[in-house]
Amino acid sequence: MTNFARIIALLAALPIWGAGLNIAPAADSAPRLIEFESPLAGPQALQGYLRLPDGPGPSPAVVMLHGCGGAWRGIDERWGKLLAEWGYVTLTIDRFGTRGITNACTGGLPPQTLNDAYRALNFLVGQSSVDPSRVAVVGFSQGAMLALLSVERGQLERSSVEKFRAAIGFYPPCVGLKGNMTVPTLILIGELDDWTPAQACRNLAEGRDDWGISREKGQGSPIEITVYAGAYHDFDVPRFRTPEKFLGHHLEFNEEARDRSVDALRKFLYATIGGKEKQP
Repeated sequence: MTNFARIIALLAALPIWGAGLNIAPAADSAPRLIEFESPLAGPQALQGYLRLPDGPGPSPAVVMLHGCGGAWRGIDERWGKLLAEWGYVTLTIDRFGTRGITNACTGGLPPQTLNDAYRALNFLVGQSSVDPSRVAVVGFSQGAMLALLSVERGQLERSSVEKFRAAIGFYPPCVGLKGNMTVPTLILIGELDDWTPAQACRNLAEGRDDWGISREKGQGSPIEITVYAGAYHDFDVPRFRTPEKFLGHHLEFNEEARDRSVDALRKFLYATIGGKEKQP
């Protein structure tokens, strides 16, 4: 975490801003590929898929962050579409494409992506379709670590005037996180995950660090965790109905865990940033 802290402190000193864009609600729920300025992306703008819910705004919104393999379009298709149906504006970021990154599964979290969640947040709060006081961040695997880092009490979170109101991490790597979250946080992970072990996330949620020492009582917002028995990494990805090995790790879709995570996410978002009335 020492290196992360140095990187975060360096990047946090750089400006965060978004280009204005007219995102008036569309008649259908198809995503729009949008670009918004990113000071660290060089000449290329940071891009992502934007979805808008039916009905008048302003609406609560969700920023979504993909994992080390990219696959941001798949996250938009699986989750962005669903959340838009629930009444949320969604922005699924492509953290890699315009930077020429194909994947980051062996080298760790690319430091140039550390501010991406806040770039997306700063873009969204400037749109008339979004309620700036009700924006959450959702991440998957490495993107989940970035989501948690974005709301962990520290320089990265303090550097932004705009704030997230909730954070959700699907199977994040929890080792090294301090756990002093500034907003309510939810972690959803498989018991059999051999890439991002559930026990490290249990330690985080229960207030223990990597050496088993509890953090000071009363520090940070609560962290909820749900561990799904029989589930592995990427339990929400249907392409892994036939299990695969990647870099020595087991990836497998689990329909029961996926369905339970849908319900958990819906309830948590409703409780933290509101939305339409609860679905049956």
